[in-house]
Amino acid sequence: MLRTFHKSISGMTGKIIRLGFVILIMVVNHTFGQRIEVLTEGTKASLRGLSVVDDETIWVSGSNGTVGRSLDGGISWQWSRVKRFESNDFRDIEAFGKTDAVIMAIGSPSYILRTHDGAQTWQVCFVDTSSAMFLDALEFWNEQSGSVIGDPVNNKFFIGRTFDGGRSWQRIPYQHLPVAEEGEACFAASGTNLRAMNKREALFVSGGKRSSLFIRDKKVLLPFDQGNESSGANSIAVKNNKTFIVVGGDYLNKDRRENNCFITKNGGKTWRRPQVAPFGYRSCIEYIFGKNWVVCGLSGVDISQDDGMQWQNISTEAYHVVRKSKRGHAVFFAGQNGKVGKLLIER
Repeated sequence: MLRTFHKSISGMTGKIIRLGFVILIMVVNHTFGQRIEVLTEGTKASLRGLSVVDDETIWVSGSNGTVGRSLDGGISWQWSRVKRFESNDFRDIEAFGKTDAVIMAIGSPSYILRTHDGAQTWQVCFVDTSSAMFLDALEFWNEQSGSVIGDPVNNKFFIGRTFDGGRSWQRIPYQHLPVAEEGEACFAASGTNLRAMNKREALFVSGGKRSSLFIRDKKVLLPFDQGNESSGANSIAVKNNKTFIVVGGDYLNKDRRENNCFITKNGGKTWRRPQVAPFGYRSCIEYIFGKNWVVCGLSGVDISQDDGMQWQNISTEAYHVVRKSKRGHAVFFAGQNGKVGKLLIER
């Protein structure tokens, strides 16, 4: 959890002006308050799936059929490649505890697999062999109910639902699926373009030649740059039913800061740009608590402590995904070359 950084000052004599002391503490907090500790790296996998069950239990997934698990807060890791799926890219994962998790493979064929024994064995729970299928993200409301989203097939986004913890999946009927415009799709960048809005509803964002927010039965055009296949929304995070922040940009121009972050506080009716934007293209955003948010991407990691209006860069290390513990306060990152990091708050 983010906390104010207090630094003891010794050897000072005389009176300290209260206002000056408060300003000093604020400067120290914003300059030195947060950093990222690299917990592990060096594998050949690109990690885009990350699920943090609690402050000790972390699961990751990625390319080359890779799944990683830590049960001690990232100190030690158990790595494996899913048998018969060594060439698949598992770009999202949802973990329910130390032994149970669901992973999602993009591309064709597209798969959803489940383990109940800590990644020793996996069961195929969903498969689609059509050439047009490309899964993008998983999201669960609880240990039983979840959704998966995929790129448009015949001009409509694919959506599937599960009510038994991912053991079986039902497709939403075609006539009820959201309509996609030409060149509109989802980026499978971090598994966070689909999010639960509350205990019953979900929302998702699209990118490419058209970037939109899909919420309930509405489709809202987002103010990202339109018409470019590599631009648009990559990730959305939800604070409450009204306050969301969406990030993205152009993944082919990782340092560009224009039009990479937008904030709504009225459920998507209107959007604001930050006063100080994130420092480049960002593939993932996570809400932490209070007014604190964190984003990551190919050019680094940024923190906001005022609901997204001003962003402070705390690292230039590349990460694909950031997630907060479901039942705790820890914040972890995952990215290229099997790298996993943890947000540290200096005190």
